[in-house]
Amino acid sequence: MKISTAGRHLREGTKSVLRNGWMSFASISSISISLFILGVFLLLTLNVNFLSKQIEQQVEIRVYLEVNTPQEQVGMLQNEIGSIPQVSKVTFISKDEGLVFLREKLGESGKQLLEGFDGQDNPLNDSFTVEVTQPREVAAVAEQISKLNNDKTTKPIYRVSYGQGTVETMFKVTTIVRYVGLALVAALALTAMFLISNTIKITIVARRREISIMKLVGATNSFIRWPFFIEGALLGIIGSAIPVGILLYGYYELMNSIQVDLNLLLIKMLSFEEVAVQTAGLLLGIGVLIGIWGSVLSVRKFLRV
Repeated sequence: MKISTAGRHLREGTKSVLRNGWMSFASISSISISLFILGVFLLLTLNVNFLSKQIEQQVEIRVYLEVNTPQEQVGMLQNEIGSIPQVSKVTFISKDEGLVFLREKLGESGKQLLEGFDGQDNPLNDSFTVEVTQPREVAAVAEQISKLNNDKTTKPIYRVSYGQGTVETMFKVTTIVRYVGLALVAALALTAMFLISNTIKITIVARRREISIMKLVGATNSFIRWPFFIEGALLGIIGSAIPVGILLYGYYELMNSIQVDLNLLLIKMLSFEEVAVQTAGLLLGIGVLIGIWGSVLSVRKFLRV
């Protein structure tokens, strides 16, 4: 295609958007409203999935040791646990460190409640905190750790704990939430595509006489199609840029206003930068794709004269 021809198509496509004011406004409004609703659910789904992943990453195994386990055996056991393929980190916590942590967790009441339990009177066990590479494998890893007692005369492990029952339920809930969120976003995306493409088709149908005349005077199909192709892309860009701007501005302001409260609750949401790239890319892509798709499908019908 010649540069002059491409320039002509670009000018005609842009003029068509301006010339058909009300129909263009209807198309842009349809795209904006549909993609705004889709964008809201997309932001919710992204953050719910991110929160679910955070919760899963906090799952860990606590291995409590028998009282008076020799230090040599403690070191050997730590190496054995660390050699399990699914284990990413093993941290030893002495009973003195455990007592300090418990007092900090209980606050002022803990200081009085745990007074006099230092040194030999400490009732806690030494323990290991075990982190796994894949949180959903925590039950299998806990079972492997428990079996380390089997080949030892003096069994060093008193108890292995990972929140059995609660962890499995949590994984089921997070899985359901993820799939439901993805299903809602997919359904809304299909609905938006249907509404937007039909609105653009109405815009093209209203100009069927213009297309027929151009075809009768000898214009080629591609010569007729390209301005509509560009017009659909422009409608998609404008219609999707509006909800992207509103959503990202709203998310930015929301993060600034509630970030402190979320930090106090130890909850973390996706950063503005992470959300901006994913949301803008997806919504702009959908808008342009649907704009072009709706225009091409509608024009093709009237090219058969």
